[in-house]
This record gives sequence, structure tokens and C-alpha cells, in this order.
Amino acid sequence: MKRSRVLSLAALVAVAGFAGFALRPDTAISTAEARPAFLGAGPVTYADAVDQAAPAVVNIQTARIVETARSPMLRDPVLRELFGGILRDPGGPNRRVENALGSGVIVDHRGYVLTNNHVIEDADAVRVILRDGRSADAKLVGTDPETDLAVLRIDLPDLPEIQLGRSDKIRVGDVVLAIGNPFGVGQTVTMGIISATGRDHLGINVFENFIQTDAAINPGNSGGALVDARGNLLGINTVIVSKSGGSQGIGFAIPVKMARLVMADIIEHGRPRRGWLGFEGQTLNEQLARVLEVKTDEGVVVTGVLRGGPAHNAGLRPRDVIVEINGKPIRDMRDALIQVAATRPGAEIRMEIVRDGDREELTATAAERPVARRRER
Repeated sequence: MKRSRVLSLAALVAVAGFAGFALRPDTAISTAEARPAFLGAGPVTYADAVDQAAPAVVNIQTARIVETARSPMLRDPVLRELFGGILRDPGGPNRRVENALGSGVIVDHRGYVLTNNHVIEDADAVRVILRDGRSADAKLVGTDPETDLAVLRIDLPDLPEIQLGRSDKIRVGDVVLAIGNPFGVGQTVTMGIISATGRDHLGINVFENFIQTDAAINPGNSGGALVDARGNLLGINTVIVSKSGGSQGIGFAIPVKMARLVMADIIEHGRPRRGWLGFEGQTLNEQLARVLEVKTDEGVVVTGVLRGGPAHNAGLRPRDVIVEINGKPIRDMRDALIQVAATRPGAEIRMEIVRDGDREELTATAAERPVARRRER
């Protein structure tokens, strides 16, 4: 051993004696106290959370009839004469059935199921399969392509329902579980954390306020549940960001707060009801700000106003710059869209604008936002 790295016991005692210390059996030894556990530290197992939530997470099977044109060769008179009765042309198109898989969540014991619109879009038949093995054909209650949500209903007795959590109370770092049917292998649970909240401007949906998580989400998980460590529903798993098509640790879920409002409107009115003013705009930039001589670089420049619409009736004009709606600062056109849409039809919307360098306030009465067109597949 190297003498510079190791001290013998005798040397240690000699040093202690020289320093005036005496080791006695009754001498208290000072040790650092253990740090207290972090508040809310996770359990060793999340089985209780799974038991709480998983029975209400369902597999969704869809079927769609696809028609394709028959080959024109079947109607070629030369070939028909050459091959006689071998070539037959029934006259109609070819038909085949396309199947797809997804997930959903039973949010009410009466049989209401939340899922993604893209899971059931264009389906001719939808079947819901429960964890306990039961299954039933589902009725489509309504859809909202702008948030990518859909509500189904099934008719079965003694249905489990998931407990709704508080998606507005979550924090980055909270443990979450994703439950769904990835790749059709059957119900699967993965674990991760909340990576971010309030994700928007992603270009995925018209209205975005995503929860981001690194819990593994794969194709087939769409429409499934994102739950907290107690099994309460926080969001509806919707989309992943991936170059390979598999999970790469960036998944997004629609917050349950948004989903329950959309669901309530669909159940009551058959569609979501959002505010609408009837104007077009462009996000303000430095060049536009100089042209319009406004002393702000955030807001929306009004480029068009629908005659007779709520914005027109309130006095909004082209070249006005909207800087606040209902007291909320407006950074861009998406902010304006979200604030207007969040207002119920018939309610007042207060707009603070800049016109000819002066600030003014206008008040409009929101109409109902027109129903979104179907997305092209």
C-alpha cells in the first residue's frame, strides 16, 4: 500500500492523542441527519391506480367500407371476346373493409365514452371492448374535429366509470400513467411524468392546450387515458411526435378540463358551442407596426370584417389592431381565436384595440362559431 494514501490504526490513535482527543465509550458520535422524504414521493407500486382506472379504459375497433373502381380491362370488348366468359364484370365497384384500432375511456356509467375523433372518423361501424371481456356496438353521439374529440355511447349494465382529475392542478414532474391498446396487443400501462403543460402552436388541432408526457404512447393508444398516480383521469392521449412511428418520449394528451366541456356540449347540443365574431386578422409584426404606426409589436391586425356580423356591429374595422380580448393580452391570431371561442354564444366580448394610434374599447355579442368542415384524409 502507498503510505501517502493509507494511515495505519496506530498512526490514527497517535494523531488523535496528539490533538488532545480521547475516545471513550460514552462519547456521542455526531452524524448528519437523514433528509426527509420529498413531499408527495411516489409509492413502490402503482397497481392501485391501475386497478382504479383500467376497467374504464376500452379498446375501440372500427370498420370502414372502401369502394375502388374496377379495372377498365374488364370492359374491353376485345379482351371479353378473346376470353369469352372467363372475364366477368358485375358492373359495380370493388368493396373491401378496412379495420382500425384505438382506445377510449368510459367517463359516465350511463355509457358515454370519450375518444379521439380521428379514431372513429369515417367509420361505418364502431365496437367497444371492455377490459372484462364484454363488448357492444357504439352509437356516435357527436364529434369535434377542432379538438380531435368524439363522444360514443354504449348500452351495457354495470359499467365502470373513471374518476375525473384536475388537469389544471398538475405540475411538471408529476407521475402519470398512460393506459390504452398500443398496436392492438391489448390493454397496456406505461409510466412517465408530466413533461410540460399548455403546449400549443403545434399545428395539430385548431384548439390546443396539450399536456406533454414522456409516458410511452404508441399507435393504438389514441383516445386512451392519461391518469395520475391515484388513477384519476387527467387527459385523453392523442398524438405522438416521432420519426419512426413509435414512442420517442414526446406524447400529447388533451386535458380533461377541455374534454369534459366539449363532451357536455356534445351530449346536450350535439356539437360544441363556441363564440364567433366574424373577422379575419393577421399577427402583428415589426413591419406592420411601422406601417400602422402602433407602439406595440404584439396583437392582431384586422384584415377583414364580415358585414352584418358581431364584429361589424360592434364597430370593428380593417386596420384596427386588437391587443386585448376580455382582459387577456393578445399575442397572435391563435390567441384571438382561443379567447373568442372560449366565450359562450350570446355573451359579451370586450376588445381593446389600437386605432389611428389611440386605444379604444369595443363590445361585441358573440354568435355561435360555424361548424367546422370535415378534415380531408
